[in-house]
Parts: sequence; structure tokens; C-alpha cells
Amino acid sequence: MIDQQTRDVTVNGITLHVTAQGEGPLVLLCHGFPETSYAWRHQLPALAQAGFRAVAPDLRGYGASESPADVAAFTTLDVIGDLIALLDSEGADNAVIVGGDWGANIAWQAAQLRPDRFRVVAALGVPMMGRAPMPPSRLFPKTESAAFYTHYFNEPGVAEQEFERDVDATLRAIYFAASGDAGPRNDPTTPNPFGMVATGRGLLDPLPVPKTLPAWLTEADLATFVQSYKTSGFRGGLNYYRNLDRNWALQGALEGKRVNVPALYLVGERDTGLAIPGMDQIIKAMPRLVPQLRATQIIPGAGHWLQQEAPQAVNQALVAFLQSL
Repeated sequence: MIDQQTRDVTVNGITLHVTAQGEGPLVLLCHGFPETSYAWRHQLPALAQAGFRAVAPDLRGYGASESPADVAAFTTLDVIGDLIALLDSEGADNAVIVGGDWGANIAWQAAQLRPDRFRVVAALGVPMMGRAPMPPSRLFPKTESAAFYTHYFNEPGVAEQEFERDVDATLRAIYFAASGDAGPRNDPTTPNPFGMVATGRGLLDPLPVPKTLPAWLTEADLATFVQSYKTSGFRGGLNYYRNLDRNWALQGALEGKRVNVPALYLVGERDTGLAIPGMDQIIKAMPRLVPQLRATQIIPGAGHWLQQEAPQAVNQALVAFLQSL
């Protein structure tokens, strides 16, 4: 058994809490929302056993990592700066970067921006996408009766108050509703936490709170996430959404620049993102933006929390991909 270590490291002006396992070429694992580095609990030992050094930080604003007071300090470029400094703290010239959900978006842009430091990218759930023709606040739907969830998240304090009222129930509801266990995404009765939020209601209102957790998430696993969010609150993670328009503006500097490193894309068959109109065409078009995309793999039955829901399939695909390079 290869021992797992945790440490706090000062990077880019803040402190990150990091979990690491193994020795060898560096692999950075970037989680999404609402997760922490614990989302990679199955990948850390698998990568270590395969001869890699796997490092999973709580990204800024999450878990035991520092959360800056300024909302503007949560752009994608801020997070990439943290990760570059984390590479330096590991004494590594470069690394493989792997991400899921928000972490996938960060991983794609890290490889796009700094291929000298991020030599390989693997993304779970979120495909590489070109820059939208307008800022997200104008692109995502909003009517008198409902608004896309990103608009709901953009109101300071509103989602925090709802989510922190009962952290256990919040995570039970969101984890289940975005998982493959909730049902197929082409079924309108399948709950979706990342869709429209009715005016005057909360995001959690229509979501069931399962008494029995899915098989992939134990009560002990959930308790670990719950304790993290009781400590940190949800503000840090929500601030990523509050910078969507700023990220869009900054992305203009990368217009036309492709991701020119070897890449792997994995997505659950029941991922919430696949329910977004046109997403299948975005995935098919990825080779234009990622010319070294080696494979796109759909994992049967799995939902949005892919590395947690289908760890064996993810580990096999990820290790095989890395060992083939």
C-alpha cells in the first residue's frame, strides 16, 4: 500500500490544502462543484499504483484551502496560477492535468494557455468549447417565470443561504439528482440540479432528498463532504460562477488558440450536461479545437460525478491513456 499524504502549501498568495499519493510523473486532479479533493479518492491510489504522483488540491475557496474575500479572485486564470505554483512546489517542470465539472473547464484552459507546464489533459464531463458569441449572463436563458441556475448562483448570499440551511440534505439532493441513478437525461421526470430555477423558489425545491444513498457514495463519504462544506461554506465554489462573464472577457485573449497537447475526454451516459441542446454537436466538433484528442469515451449508466460513480472505468481509461503516451 502506497501511503497518502496531506499538506498545506502556499501558492500564488494563498494556501491550498493538498492530498497526494505516489511517486513518478505528476498528475494534478481538479474537482468540481460542489465537491472537494475527496472526489478523487478512487483515482489517487490507482494512479500511484500505476507509477504516477497524483496530487489533488482543494481548489481555492473549497474545503481546507483559503478562500479570498474578493469575489473577483475566483477567475479561471487565478486558479491556473495556483496550479502552476503548485507544480513549482512539487519541483515539477510539467504535469498531466485532469479535471471534472469546473475542474474540466480549468484543465482545458490550463492546457490551452500553458502547454509547456500542462503537457497532457484529461477532462471528465465538460468538453472543450469555443468562446461563446456573448457573455454567459446574456447567453443563458432568463424569463419572468424561471432562470438558468447560473443566474440564481450569481445573486450574492441567496444560494449560500439555501445550501447552508442543511448541508447534508443539500449534498444528498444535488449528488443524487446529477448522478446516473436519478435516471436517463432524455426523461423529463429525471431531476436536474443544473437547469432552470423557478422564480421565487430555490434550486433545491424540486429535487428529491434520497434517504438511501447511491451505491457509489457511502454515508462516510457523504459525511466527509458535509464536514468540508460546514467548515468552508458554499461561497467559494459559488464565486466561480460569479466570474463567468469575467472569464468570458479574459478568454478573448485566447481566441483561435487550440489545445495542442494529447487529450482524453470521458463523459457519463447520463451526465446532466448531455441534456443541454447542441451538446452532442459540441462534443463531435472537439477535434477542431483539440487536434490531439486521442479518444472520447461514454461511460454507460454513469452521471455527472463520473470519477466517483464509475471509478474502475475511469481509472482504466485514464491509466491506459497515460501509459500510452
